[in-house]
Amino acid sequence: MHMQLWSATLLIADVVKVFNPQSPQARAIFDLAIVAIVVMGIIFAVVVGIVAYALLRFPRWREGERDPEQGAGNKKIEIVWTAIPLLIVTVLFVLSARTMGISDPPPPPNPDIVVTGHQWWWEARYLKSGATVANEIHIPVGKALALRLDAADVLHEFWVPELGRKMTTVPGHPNHIWIQADKPGTYLGFCSEFCGTQHAWMHVLVVAEPQEEFQKWEQAQLVAAASPTGGNAQKGLALFQQMSCVNCHAIKGTSATAQVGPDLTHFASRKKIGAGIVDNTPSNLRRWLRDPQEVKVGVKMPNFKFTDEQVSDLADYMETLK
Repeated sequence: MHMQLWSATLLIADVVKVFNPQSPQARAIFDLAIVAIVVMGIIFAVVVGIVAYALLRFPRWREGERDPEQGAGNKKIEIVWTAIPLLIVTVLFVLSARTMGISDPPPPPNPDIVVTGHQWWWEARYLKSGATVANEIHIPVGKALALRLDAADVLHEFWVPELGRKMTTVPGHPNHIWIQADKPGTYLGFCSEFCGTQHAWMHVLVVAEPQEEFQKWEQAQLVAAASPTGGNAQKGLALFQQMSCVNCHAIKGTSATAQVGPDLTHFASRKKIGAGIVDNTPSNLRRWLRDPQEVKVGVKMPNFKFTDEQVSDLADYMETLK
């Protein structure tokens, strides 16, 4: 129950962020929404005003009273009530078309980042550099990047409220979206298409940073993981390679090259574990390794029933993956 309430609180907080656009794409959608709300508010006020006037001006009809005078055939009124809605629809159409041109320009032949939705995490591959990350996407401030959206299993929906519109990821049918941040910061996104047990905990962080910092981060992602030279971390690496971990995960510089689960090469530098369900701290990492199902029910990683010593060794190794 506590987890459900927390999820609902986060959802409400994320929806509120729609009203804090931080990119040209999101701002164009926000401005259109404000215009539409104002227009609908005026229409609502006019309709309610007419109904209220009719109720006050013409009280309840009583038996024996003369029927109200009918106004059928008034060409002026008919022209007015046809022209006004037509004008409103035309204006909204023009504004919508303009907004679509700003928020969704044609994608380039080759996208900058390929984002793939999995149950229940996000993978991002930077095509130019070859960097691969999970659940944490870095972008340079002030630069629009083209994202190709794929899905590995079922329908997902990529949405970072402050940076742009929603877009569904469909297996075998890529979609495209642009993403840009005007200010440095960390922007929370999530899947807004129900995709299974842990749909509510399929979050993604978009980290916007100055160009120089972004380039340093991107280059750091290409560096292979350093091999521990001794201690528990070295035993943890040996255990990782002996167990079926290598059938799902990749760590550059080791024999692990699988692409089923998140790439763990720089796991320790990430802010969250389990696509946002807990902070990436030593204690939470040990909880996850001890029993992932206890932390995130239904997650694809099984409970390997590691001993306390094995959990400690694996955690010590994974904490070196900066």
